[in-house]
Amino acid sequence: MSLEAEFERVSLPLENPFGISRGTQTEAENVIVRITDGSGTTGIGGAAPSSHYGETADTVAAVLPALLDAVERVGDPHAIREIEAELRAVVEGNPAARCAVSIAVHDLAAKRFGVPLYRLWGLDPSAAPKTSFTIGLDETDRVREKAADAVAAGYDVLKIKLGTDRDRELVDAVRDAAPDARLRVDANEAWTPKEAVAKSAWLADRDVEFVEQPVPAENPEGLRYVYERSELPIAADESCVTAADVPAIADRCDIANLKLMKAGSLSEARRLIAAARAHGLEVMCGCMIESNASIAAAAQLAPLLDYADIDGSLLLAEDPYAGVRLPDGEIRLTEQDRAGTGARPAGE
Repeated sequence: MSLEAEFERVSLPLENPFGISRGTQTEAENVIVRITDGSGTTGIGGAAPSSHYGETADTVAAVLPALLDAVERVGDPHAIREIEAELRAVVEGNPAARCAVSIAVHDLAAKRFGVPLYRLWGLDPSAAPKTSFTIGLDETDRVREKAADAVAAGYDVLKIKLGTDRDRELVDAVRDAAPDARLRVDANEAWTPKEAVAKSAWLADRDVEFVEQPVPAENPEGLRYVYERSELPIAADESCVTAADVPAIADRCDIANLKLMKAGSLSEARRLIAAARAHGLEVMCGCMIESNASIAAAAQLAPLLDYADIDGSLLLAEDPYAGVRLPDGEIRLTEQDRAGTGARPAGE
């Protein structure tokens, strides 16, 4: 069997500037991978690199030729374990680059069987939770407007980015604009342990569901301090990169937050989920700001999750790829009428 692979870089403008405690962006650099078999069937994947994890579009583009050569050497899209082992042999790091290839291979394999990927995995699409919609850092009035717009668009699960000296003001603005919404907050490592515990008290008063990554990943004892004293459940994001991290966070958080672009492959994402379950943790899947070329793959994991935060494509002004429908935040796998992940060029 022969496989041919290619990739392209795409710059995706955002609908609104997106701010977190580490900075603000107005566009997202993604890299799209396509792997085609001898019959002309193409698998699609996407990389959304994060400089926080040492990747950029430049580093992805630099390693992809070697990664795609490895796929062509194996030559069989159904030999997923072998392919992913080969990818790790080529580059130990670069998880977003490896993940783009993993997604494309999974997409192609499922397409060759003629079924959606979640069905190939034997998952129940009705078990998928709703995805949250993220409100990035901004001026307080603008945050209030974004929250009102999100609710008007049908999203009733909102995640608020925090990590400023206006955190209480921002949460109050969102709660004012969205009194009935389910709220979650994400500090992106911006708080001290004592600050996080204090803030959990008034966040609980505002009916927030949980706090994501309150303290730096480099401070595991700080995370334990918060977990043992917080009035809200704690989700670990930056502290939980691959399945190997799960044992170390199991006694200092309630929720393991995986991201495909951290995990490095769909197989590793499923291993992380299994490890989290074995340690009694709930599981959330988050994302970077990503095209549907990769968000569609994250959606396939939704039946395995307690919480979903896969709104990356919803934050784009336009996306060259369509994927699984997310109206009102519902992950509509039951409506997926295409084999594979459901990713395809927009307009197809």
